[in-house]
Amino acid sequence: MKTEARLFYGVGIFITLVFLLYTFWTMNDVRGIEPVGVAALLLTAGLFFMCGFFLSWSGKKSDPRPDDDPDGEISEIEGDFGFFAPHSWWPLILGFACALLMFGAAVGWWFVIFSVPVLLIAVIGWTFEFFRGENSV
Repeated sequence: MKTEARLFYGVGIFITLVFLLYTFWTMNDVRGIEPVGVAALLLTAGLFFMCGFFLSWSGKKSDPRPDDDPDGEISEIEGDFGFFAPHSWWPLILGFACALLMFGAAVGWWFVIFSVPVLLIAVIGWTFEFFRGENSV
């Protein structure tokens, strides 16, 4: 996870530099510092630093991966890396529910009332899709 953490830290440093440059340029304007762009850049940099911190923190807790080893081979990355449901319909329903929610935010808030139950059903359905038999809750 070192590679991913370094990537996020690098992008965070770049966005911080852009934030400083943007703040300096807008400070010289007659109207003063432009608050929306400054806040957006600062929050974006903070988000990248948080992701980088999480990846470096969780990388220290887990076993080292072969892709973090400079002398690692492709054959060392064998085996399962998790379980992925290839034929699940729940992501499609969840995407539809999110689209309905955003449509309701854009057109009218009354539409959100109809989209929130669909969203909850999709999240619960996707979460408990494989909880059957002995694995049921």
